[in-house]
Amino acid sequence: MIKYDLGDADPATRTLDSVSGISKKGLESGTVGVMGALVIGLSVCAPAYTLTSAIGPAASEVGYQTPAIFLMGFLPMLLVAIGYRALNAAMPDSGTSFTWATRAFGPWVGWMAGWGLIAATVLVLSNLAGIAVEFLFQSIAILADNPEIALLSDNKFINILVCLGFMAIATFISYRGMTSTKIFQYITVFFQVAVMLWFAIAMFVGAADPANTEGKMPELSWFNPLEVSSFSAFAAGIAVSIFVYWGWDTVLTMGEETKKSKGRVSTESKAAMILVLFLVVMYVGTAAATVAYAGIGDGPTGLGNSDIAENVFAALAHPVMGPFAIFLSFAILVSAMASINSTAISPARTLLAMSHYGAIPASIKKIHPKHKSPYVALFLSSIVASVFYAIMRFISEDVLWDTITALGMMVCFYYGITALASTWYFRKQAPREGVGSLISKVILPGLGGVLLLVVFVQTTIDSLDPAAGSGSNIAGIGLVGLIGIVMLGLGVVLMLIQSRFSPRFFKGQVLSTTDATNDTSALELFDDGLKG
Repeated sequence: MIKYDLGDADPATRTLDSVSGISKKGLESGTVGVMGALVIGLSVCAPAYTLTSAIGPAASEVGYQTPAIFLMGFLPMLLVAIGYRALNAAMPDSGTSFTWATRAFGPWVGWMAGWGLIAATVLVLSNLAGIAVEFLFQSIAILADNPEIALLSDNKFINILVCLGFMAIATFISYRGMTSTKIFQYITVFFQVAVMLWFAIAMFVGAADPANTEGKMPELSWFNPLEVSSFSAFAAGIAVSIFVYWGWDTVLTMGEETKKSKGRVSTESKAAMILVLFLVVMYVGTAAATVAYAGIGDGPTGLGNSDIAENVFAALAHPVMGPFAIFLSFAILVSAMASINSTAISPARTLLAMSHYGAIPASIKKIHPKHKSPYVALFLSSIVASVFYAIMRFISEDVLWDTITALGMMVCFYYGITALASTWYFRKQAPREGVGSLISKVILPGLGGVLLLVVFVQTTIDSLDPAAGSGSNIAGIGLVGLIGIVMLGLGVVLMLIQSRFSPRFFKGQVLSTTDATNDTSALELFDDGLKG
């Protein structure tokens, strides 16, 4: 008897395992609901950590238009989210970008899409750990009333050692499985969101204080992207703003573990759409509050001060919140720690899927018999991220700034491919379903995909300039550009090597390359056979 799983997808887009090759991987199902998925998604996006890391680099590119660039960064994310939702309804799979791009474009493009997601996560895990280290020592310094303690994070060896400790703790929590992960995230997410709302309101109040000479009340021009001085600045700003939204798709990698929805829209799709809308309101509002309070000058708390660019809230915490600054420090600390834990979900499940389908060594797909976590993939991604951070800490002037910019490039790369996968996969079926389906499955994701790939190309070119990012360079070539090129180049090399050991996958014999029309036709034929 052939088994197939129809899930809760739209009957018009459901796929058959025996036709598509998609199959389950041993993850524990039915453990996460809409609220649980939303909380985990918020934890990955880590609003407190994300904003302190991104507002400085964004403001250095576009100045007072920082709220506008965050708003513009939301638009391609929304278009991509629409495509992700359609693909997830048709092919719910923990491999997401890897699986969908393989089904649409073939194994070679699919492999690189999966690699782009993994590379992006390695970059952000290292960045998260770095932020956690800085705010750990800052929090201790505030509690001990000794500012010199905060300087310990500048010691490379201490910094790396503590960073490895954070990675180990977060990895252990993820190793224990999705249930323990969810409980941990509820506590940290509600705390950081509450503190960030408090902080944003305090900045708006401080901007109106006559004693704050840098303060300025928000203007409509701050939300106008046409005020940005050049396309290069716009592309760089978009790459940074895309970083702040990155991570919402982790919710969809849990498609095999979420509870079944009673309606036509899956649990993970509901959570993903709510998450994206919540983030845009929070990010644009906080960006406007920060610009209003700090200004774009080069003073001690000005956003034009390169010394605070990679960690803006560390400089603003005491001026804005006074004796309550410790709450902001703790919020960013737990935000980074929780995000290390939850961010590991995405690459672990992508690696699991790639191993399950034979795209990488089979030893990586092992599932823990008790905790039902992909522990080998989890340990692998954590170790690589730790090593990468240690190396970057020694070769970069401002490792956090440079990794964020490089991360934006990687995100544009694999999000762009995934969005276009929706356009290509549904290109024949969607027009037959009506105008609404054509717009949501083909046109809008296609626009988002093209925009992101254009930003990827422009940012990569601009990042080769030795002055890009923090100004770190090797042999006169910008470190940010080198990171991006080396990461993608490494992916190509590993893919070519793996193709020699996994010929069935790379010949399209494991995951078939097809479109939604063919999948539906196959399902109908199979259903007819059952009835007969």
